[in-house]
Amino acid sequence: MASSIITAPTLKFLKALKQNNDRDWFADNKNRYETAREELKNLQAALLDEMSHQDEIAQVKLYRIYRDVRFSKNKDPYKTHFSGYIERATKWRRGGYYFQIAPNGNSMAGGGFWQPVKEDLLRIRQEIAANDKPLRKIINAKPFKDTFGQLDGEQLKTAPRGFDKEHPAVDLLRYKQFLISREFSDKEVLNENFVKELCKTYKKMRPFFDYMSEVLTTDENGVPIE
Repeated sequence: MASSIITAPTLKFLKALKQNNDRDWFADNKNRYETAREELKNLQAALLDEMSHQDEIAQVKLYRIYRDVRFSKNKDPYKTHFSGYIERATKWRRGGYYFQIAPNGNSMAGGGFWQPVKEDLLRIRQEIAANDKPLRKIINAKPFKDTFGQLDGEQLKTAPRGFDKEHPAVDLLRYKQFLISREFSDKEVLNENFVKELCKTYKKMRPFFDYMSEVLTTDENGVPIE
């Protein structure tokens, strides 16, 4: 039987780290961290291999567990999760895939547009204002709703500047972020098929990504942007 990539000791390490988020404890448990980190590297390699069969992937990046506390009120030195990002290749494929490993059902797969630059955000809104039906069809489709529930992200309280607050698509125009995600239980993370489930989840993001990629690589007339 194939073994799981992420094992119970990794989740136990993260649980313990949450209760002992200080440098002395971390130093005393550095071997546990290194073992868990090796599992994340194995996950990284497995995701690169699997995702390369369903998308054009530039790289799979693992984020550091060390927090940047310089400008934060929270001075805990360590994150209490492992995470990474799958970058799509070339400027024509927009959006990216995120993953997080955390105990107590806080693992997740996510994707979308976390902090779109103002030019991209305007272009998305222009497309929605012109015709919101394609995006609604995607986010209302059964596979999308069954997997992700709904489109998430921060929203304005009213229509953005330059758009009619009475526009019939104002509910979509108010979005500042366009995010989708699925949570995983600890049991699912520890399952030998976890990588395949992650990749199946990412595949269900593709209609959303394909729509956004087309919008963000063309002008309002549908002409490709060089």
